[in-house]
This record gives sequence, C-alpha cells and structure tokens, in this order.
Amino acid sequence: MHAWPASEVPALPGKGRDLRIHDTATGGLVTLDPGPVARIYVCGITPYDATHLGHAATYNAFDLVQRVWLDTKRQVHYVQNVTDVDDPLLERAVRDGQDWTELAERETALFREDMTALRMLPPRDYIGAVEAIPGIVPLVERLRDAGAAYELEGDVYFSVEADPHFGEVSHLDAGAMRLLSAERGGDPERPGKKNPLDPMLWMAAREGEPSWDGGALGPGRPGWHIECVAIALDRLGMGFDVQGGGSDLAFPHHEMGASHAQALTGEHPFAKAYVHAGMVALNGEKMSKSKGNLVFVSALRRDGVDPAAIRLALLSHHYRADWEWTDRVLDTAVERLGRWRAAVSRPDGPWTDGLVEEIREALANDLDAPSALLAVDRWVAVQQSDGGADESAPGLVSRAVDALLGVAL
Repeated sequence: MHAWPASEVPALPGKGRDLRIHDTATGGLVTLDPGPVARIYVCGITPYDATHLGHAATYNAFDLVQRVWLDTKRQVHYVQNVTDVDDPLLERAVRDGQDWTELAERETALFREDMTALRMLPPRDYIGAVEAIPGIVPLVERLRDAGAAYELEGDVYFSVEADPHFGEVSHLDAGAMRLLSAERGGDPERPGKKNPLDPMLWMAAREGEPSWDGGALGPGRPGWHIECVAIALDRLGMGFDVQGGGSDLAFPHHEMGASHAQALTGEHPFAKAYVHAGMVALNGEKMSKSKGNLVFVSALRRDGVDPAAIRLALLSHHYRADWEWTDRVLDTAVERLGRWRAAVSRPDGPWTDGLVEEIREALANDLDAPSALLAVDRWVAVQQSDGGADESAPGLVSRAVDALLGVAL
C-alpha cells in the first residue's frame, strides 16, 4: 500500500531541541532521546468513512512530533497502518450494498488526499492489515504454542495473564477495562473465555465474511491489536520511541498491543512512550462515526476552506486537550491565516529576535502549538504596526511556520 506524497520541509538555521512529551504509561512528561533515526508508530484509520476532524487532529499531533525530530537533524522512521478489514468496515459495506474492498480503497484514497492537502508528512511504511496477514499468522501461532493464547470454538484469544506488565499503559482498574472493552470492539461477556478481558487474536472464518489462510490456525482473519503489533515489530522492532493515537486507543488497543508484543519477545517495553491526542467534539459530544456527528476534512475543502486554515484551527488547541469544533474556531483560523500571509508577503519586517527559537521551545515542551501560534502572532502584530528594516525576516518566518507547524504561507 502506498502513502501520500511528501511536502518539502524547509531547512532552518540552527538546531531544534529534544522533545519533552506526555507519556500515558508514566502519567508525566518524559524527554525523548532517540538515536539517529527516531521511530514512531501511529495507528491508522479503518476506512469505512471519510477523514473527520478528530482524525485530522490526531495525525496533526504526530506530524508535529516528526517535525520536531527533523529539526533536531534526525531521520524519522514513521509507520502507519490501515485496518482495511474489520467488523465496522464489513458492516458498512453490507448496509450500503457495496463491495467491502471497493469501500476500503475509496476511503483510503480520500484519506490520502486529505493528508496531502493538510501537509501531513507521510509514513515511510504505510501498510494495510490485509497485506500484513502473512506476518500475523506466525505470531499468533507462536503465542498459542507458548501458552499465551488459547482456542475457543475455533477462535484464538490472547491471555492477558501471560504478560506481567498488562495494565501498565492505561493504569485502569478491571471494572473500567471491562466497560471499555465492551464499548471498543471487545467481547467480555463471551462464555468460555479465561478472562473477560482476553482479546481475540484470530477470528475463525464466518459465513459470508472474507477469510484468509491461517495455516495451523485455520481460515479466518486477524484481531485488531495483533495487526498493529505485527507491523510495528516487523518495521520498527521492540522499544521504538513513540506509540501514538487518539486517547480512545490507550485501552484496549495500545494496552493489548503492548502485552502481545511483550509476551512474544519477553522484552519490555513495546514502546518507550505512549502518546495520546485528545478528542474533538461537535454539539457537545465526541466526534465519532457511531454518533454521526462528524465534520469531514473533504467536505470543508469542497466548501472552499483553505487546508492551511484547517491546520491552524487544529494547532490552536493543545494536542492533549479535548475541545469542540465550532464556526468560530474556523473563522479565527481563517483570520489568522490572512494576517500571517499578509505579513510575510511584505518586502521586509521586524527583526525576528529569536522567533524561531521561541517556536522551537514551545513545540519541544509537549507540542505546545498554541504558544507557538501566539509567538508568530506577536511578530505579525509588530510587523503590521511598525514595519521593519530586515529584508530576510518575512522569508525566515514563512520557512519556520512551514517547517515546524506545517502551514504553507
């Protein structure tokens, strides 16, 4: 599966700072110190609908992570998956009378278009669940053979008790885990499971649903969590720098994925930091496909909204915050974009006086994009009121905003 084209990241003078970011597993800020190649895995979409602003906010957060790392003169190995076979996708295809593969391909293509328009840096490896199945099957077999998994009516489940570190990502109690498992794709009420929280690794073939050769497992398809584990281990290995996604993935997805990997390898941790973006709401409720309260990036683009304004609207909220999309949020972003573009289009401007360093410092401090925006606002305000004599300033500000914030002026 191919990703989207990369936009050029301008080079800036000097060097950025190491990223200090909130780690869900420790509950506090940690300073990341990757090697020459920083490694990040971000969970991708299930392509049964278009990219909404909740998706965009999440991928924007991890785009900033990459930009901070690139500014420290590191390379970045970014991996993202596409869950191109899963119950919600199959259910939507049946509802709409569509072939599930055509639905997945169409929505994945639209996602690529949205990411390109928003100037999100593409992953080096962009991998669908279906193409990962040949690598998933041996992992499930290994877990079963090691006693970390068991069969139930043809399905294979992971035993959470096989990982002594289970629970260290989300730090939830058993009751909360059970509720969230039921809400987020698990089946805690299924009779016969050793533990209600045990997640499915391999689903035996169901009538009328797609299935693949599972070797000794029999025909079927993979569970949700093992998909990401197989891809991450294959492309990044254990102990990669950041596991990322929305806050609703901390449990069960990232918790279970960590335990799968740790039981497979005997190593800990799966990722050095678990980083989660907040949720975006509309009309007082979290945007979600199940609620249908979605604002789509593609719809905004069709309505003529500049993708740079959409990106500025996302950047105006701290990535970990839960916030609500309103017309005012977008209007403010459109106004800001207009001011910034007018400022950098002038032949000169005030001395930058450390503006690039101020943006760098804000982003290195747990991706504080709102503070970075305010720093640019202050420079623009001085430029509009007093002008300046530095002919290089507008160009430097434009390059910094592009390189560090992903907004093309």
